[in-house]
Amino acid sequence: MKGARAGASPAPTIHERSFQAATNGKASSYDGPGILDMKMRKYTLMSDNSRLPKGGGQASSSQTGSSDTDPDSINQQTTETDQAVDNQSSSSIQDLATIPQKAITRPEDAGTTITSTPIVDVRTLMKTYIIGRTRVPALQGISMRVYQGEFVAVMGPSGSGKSTFMNLVGCLDRPSKGEYWLAGKLVSRLSNDELANIRNRQIGFVFQGFNLLSRSNALSNVILPMVYAGISREERERRGRSVLRLVGLGDRMNHKPSELSGGQQQRVAIARALVNGPALLLADEPTGNLDSRTSLEIMAVLQALNEQGLTILMVTHEPDIAKFAKRQVAFRDGLIVHDEQVLSPASAKEEWTKLVNKATTEHKIKVTEETH
Repeated sequence: MKGARAGASPAPTIHERSFQAATNGKASSYDGPGILDMKMRKYTLMSDNSRLPKGGGQASSSQTGSSDTDPDSINQQTTETDQAVDNQSSSSIQDLATIPQKAITRPEDAGTTITSTPIVDVRTLMKTYIIGRTRVPALQGISMRVYQGEFVAVMGPSGSGKSTFMNLVGCLDRPSKGEYWLAGKLVSRLSNDELANIRNRQIGFVFQGFNLLSRSNALSNVILPMVYAGISREERERRGRSVLRLVGLGDRMNHKPSELSGGQQQRVAIARALVNGPALLLADEPTGNLDSRTSLEIMAVLQALNEQGLTILMVTHEPDIAKFAKRQVAFRDGLIVHDEQVLSPASAKEEWTKLVNKATTEHKIKVTEETH
């Protein structure tokens, strides 16, 4: 890692210090933008007294790296303590999404004084692609702010600019004009190396395709971003197990992608996106490859994480998925044409429960008919 001594780990970021405090069962006073200022110990990050509720669990996807040691060489035998915790940590979607939904009001909408720094602050952002002699404007001077704890669904037809916007917010591309500030830092003019560090430390990615390494187990997939961050092997394994328990996969750590359902693979991806304690989670069509029931499971996981304080920016073309967000932003022709706060988002957990109950009832009726 550039600037770091060989064999030495870089000083932990504020997000990592918050993660360490949480995973050691200590109260964290951190009130910045990282995921682990959330009071997630209810769901894991396993302090001595914290236990995941009983149930069953599934999936996730996002980020990779190279290492001084092969991730697949990690000892796949968990400790007796880990195994005991795992037995209690395969949480069902019912357990992961038990927190009441509360809408967040943006300060400018409420007419109040803005005291917090936006996680995402884009100012007159423009992106123009040059194809031969043709200039194609993808974004035409948009401005938008996303504050800590918001869950924003970005919508729009093909060619509307939503994917370009996500690429810029994810530091995967640079704007032609305008500024992009992430958690109070101007990132639109950083070098490639600096942008790579931002992507690794402050942004978590979840994609439509799970992007898991097929020969690596769930734990090995999850720890890859920490290899880039220069975190010790012991700490990587500890964090990896914690986030897998967080998404309800404590009993699936040693399973390879081929041994997991689509929903479980997407949960591995979500765990990988969370492992470095990002300020922002970017989800690009996270349910695009999933059936309706599994889509509800993933959305319930995202809602539960958001209710604990994680800021989420999600691209989707499906209104049935966007309805679970607390804010909906529509793009068209490179412009924002609609930006609305959702005061009462739908509950993915409740819809999942109804779907399961309906399927159970129909199965019982069918069995009854066949026995008569």
